[in-house]
Amino acid sequence: MRTITKRTLTLTVIALAAILALGMTNLAGATDDSKAESKTIPVIDGGIGPCTADFTITDADGKPLYDAKIRVHIAYRFLNAHKLDLEVGTNADGKARFTGLPDKIKHGINFYATQGDLQAEAFDDPATNCKAVFALALRKQAQ
Repeated sequence: MRTITKRTLTLTVIALAAILALGMTNLAGATDDSKAESKTIPVIDGGIGPCTADFTITDADGKPLYDAKIRVHIAYRFLNAHKLDLEVGTNADGKARFTGLPDKIKHGINFYATQGDLQAEAFDDPATNCKAVFALALRKQAQ
């Protein structure tokens, strides 16, 4: 049977303390990274044109909404035979961006923003406004 000496016990305690200290340092760094990631503006690329649409989504009181969903359905080309559905969620500041939207489209583009029972919509005609910027306040829809 092996006996534990004072030296072995001391080295084990020092090693465990070092591992815990490194783990706490990594956790603090992960918290900083998640804060930085929540400020990064989510971008989704449609890949069918040069236009963009930037959104800032708030509630009725003007507070930014995190993870509000913005959806768009685009029918394009001859006879609208090509279709594209895109969705992006907002960051902690209520911001999101669509890139790669078509500049020539017959009927314009409708964007729908929702979070829970709150909703709003926006319309853009990329032929006249290729770099659209929207500030939408989500509200409950009357039924």
